[in-house]
Amino acid sequence: MVAEHILVIDVGTSSVRVAMVSPTGDITASIQTPTPPITPMPGLVECDADALGATVVDTATTLIDTHGAPAAVAITAQRATTVMWNTRTGRALAPALGWQDLRTIGECLSANAEHDAGVAPNQTATKAQWLLATVDHDPAHTRIGTIDAWLGACLGVEIPSTDPTHAAITGLTDVSATRWDPQRCHIFGIDPALLPPIVDTIGHRGAATALPGQPPIVASVGDQQASMAGQGCVSPGRVKITFGTGGMANVVTGEHGPEHMRRSAGGTFPIVTTSMAGSSMWGAEAVMLSAGSCVDWLRDDLGVIDTAADSDAIAAQCSSSDGVIFVPALMGLGTPRWDFGARGTLLGLTRGSERCHVVRAVLEGVAHRGADLVDALTADTGVAINEVRVDGGMSQNRTFITALARATGRPVLVSAHVEATALGAARLGQVALGEFDAVAELADVASVAARVEPDCDAATTAGERERWRVAVDRSGEWIPELSALDF
Repeated sequence: MVAEHILVIDVGTSSVRVAMVSPTGDITASIQTPTPPITPMPGLVECDADALGATVVDTATTLIDTHGAPAAVAITAQRATTVMWNTRTGRALAPALGWQDLRTIGECLSANAEHDAGVAPNQTATKAQWLLATVDHDPAHTRIGTIDAWLGACLGVEIPSTDPTHAAITGLTDVSATRWDPQRCHIFGIDPALLPPIVDTIGHRGAATALPGQPPIVASVGDQQASMAGQGCVSPGRVKITFGTGGMANVVTGEHGPEHMRRSAGGTFPIVTTSMAGSSMWGAEAVMLSAGSCVDWLRDDLGVIDTAADSDAIAAQCSSSDGVIFVPALMGLGTPRWDFGARGTLLGLTRGSERCHVVRAVLEGVAHRGADLVDALTADTGVAINEVRVDGGMSQNRTFITALARATGRPVLVSAHVEATALGAARLGQVALGEFDAVAELADVASVAARVEPDCDAATTAGERERWRVAVDRSGEWIPELSALDF
């Protein structure tokens, strides 16, 4: 039944999804299991790596037993979460440190001050440093890596590996993102021999011997890069934004890599979007820390909406926010202004402000932050961005998408797949199997559910953007000691 299908293993921050994807890009079967992160204390975010691995194997086995053996397996995963395991027992030696975990802020500040390392706590480097310094282990039988490498171990791959889409954001590679940098590893006290080999995103990386039929693993890619592939963002200038809890904007820049792996002047980061046959395609990433979480705040904390979907209908009850502006800085600001001490700000309220105005202001605020990301990507890369592709939960909100087109001054193309990540991983697997001759062909098969044009002229957008920047300034440096942190 599914001999030509790709089995996709999609490990997110709070769930595992395993799906069968047909050659035409249809998800014919899937199982999603919640795997919420563990937060033992504020700022600490952990994951039970053994339970996660067991969930992946069990869920994939169930899907194969029910629907038949796939042609191959493709993996996509959250990128910087860090696991340390014993190669003899196949068990994790400690809880994995989630990418949001902040326990290594001190190590980051120290490394940046003493070595100009340019690392942040959401990267792997100081998480691996902390685990190696804190957890008892036998170096001869210890490996440490990101979730993709750990999944390889759980699936029974002989030599678990990672790829440049994951490795590039660890803070431990050289500028090519294809090799571990001995000097950087030394700064963090990490023996490169403990790290998994870095291999191409697309290509055979061993058999998943823990699964029925032992299908080959033919692609492994970071979650944001998988979403890019799923939306056809595979050539220079193509940009997508995934609006989930936060927001991630990514643009393809081309085959020439960056001069350094640090955050750029406009607050963006270099990434590898894919690699194949020893050649990498590069891009840049911009980040907003609060997106869908602002709608959750309206629902769960303020109680002004009953469901996230209600935000669309309620915001549509008014034609404008009537001067109300919301800056979505519930966890600080990301690109372009990395101010961890900024806080959410609601401006322009009057006695006449109604629920619909506040709800609309929240949606418009997230849209303006999306425009901030697009502006930063353009400024940092010099790449012309003519349209914006979107996926994620907020992509289903018509009022929000209209506001995004208005704020960016560009057409917004809504993905036919709310979550394009699994589809993108499958498409890269199909490239590995020869069903596409090149990654560039994925641009021709991306499905779009809607195209929304800006509903105002450029001068109007420019005026609204200028007023937005004033509001952002007022949200900044609310907690000075946090605003002083710079990674």
